[in-house]
Amino acid sequence: MQKITTEALFHSYEGALTFSNPLTDTISTDQFSAEYPEHPEWAVGPFRKDESLTFRQVQDWADPTGIGWTADSIFNPSVMERDGKLYLFYRASPRKESVSSRIGVAVYDPETGWQDNPSNPVIYPTQDNEILGCEDPKVYQANGRYYMFYNGIWTIDRSEEQAGQDPDVYPLGDVGCDINVAVSDDLIHWEKLGQAVPYEVSRFWAKGAVIPRNAQGDAVKIGGHYLMYLSEGCGGTTHVGRSADMVNWTFEPQEYLDLGPLGGSLHEVACAIVDDGDGTGSDGGNLVLDFFYGDADGQFSAAQALYDVNQPFTQKAMHRGGSLAWGGLLKFGGTWMFAQGWDAPSGSREMYFYRADPS
Repeated sequence: MQKITTEALFHSYEGALTFSNPLTDTISTDQFSAEYPEHPEWAVGPFRKDESLTFRQVQDWADPTGIGWTADSIFNPSVMERDGKLYLFYRASPRKESVSSRIGVAVYDPETGWQDNPSNPVIYPTQDNEILGCEDPKVYQANGRYYMFYNGIWTIDRSEEQAGQDPDVYPLGDVGCDINVAVSDDLIHWEKLGQAVPYEVSRFWAKGAVIPRNAQGDAVKIGGHYLMYLSEGCGGTTHVGRSADMVNWTFEPQEYLDLGPLGGSLHEVACAIVDDGDGTGSDGGNLVLDFFYGDADGQFSAAQALYDVNQPFTQKAMHRGGSLAWGGLLKFGGTWMFAQGWDAPSGSREMYFYRADPS
């Protein structure tokens, strides 16, 4: 693993400024979430944009790494509510989907609107396995605290004979991806705790710490443990992690999603939604996995799969249409909602919010 230095961070930033991803230049949130061809009672959505909640990042952050970093795009957020306010955790990148990302937070007060946190970024590269950036926060509340799982992107040292994934995607050589975890008591100040998925499980690539979360953003214990669905990486085998404390995890291979009724192949599970009476999962209820896949024609698509919360690996039903809410769905103002910045014009640094259609 390459050691983090100011020179290495600057090299990563230079590479990010030349990056272009044809996928994110063309996809739109609406193509996944605005219409469902069918709508079973258990499905969450479809969703419509709520213009009143649009967030615009208008001021550059200070750069604690000292390399002159700035952002072009914000996207792939996670949203939490605390004391009636929304906390928006978002990825900021020099170019959309590029390396050299950081994570910031903005706070929405219904009386005064949005304020970007003046001490952003709250998560930025400080560890060797973050040398290419910190990406895609997923935030949960548990045990009276808040836990953020995010991707740490790093450069694989070929001399270590490690096998990375998609080495040609970025101009910096072989790339590894870790799931890292940080903890907070106030959603503003974060302490990094390190890596959540060991390399013997991830094989140097794991993304998407999808933990079942209720309408309030609380991680829900199932069978006495918190569960983490891993769908991308791990040598191509889906895994599930178990933890008593959200920090220390054990993982085992586990099949939990059959795309047979849809055809195609899985790309990544976006989020897991617990929709039940009291939000704890203790009395049963629905567990819904919202996921990103390639359909039988090779087109990017979203879908949802239904489970009983007490049988979290036994799929009961499936339907086309989802949210691709990578940071999780949240109920705010009485309806399910999420945020995404894919549809913002290049360089505009806007984040849009989408609410479930009450009809």
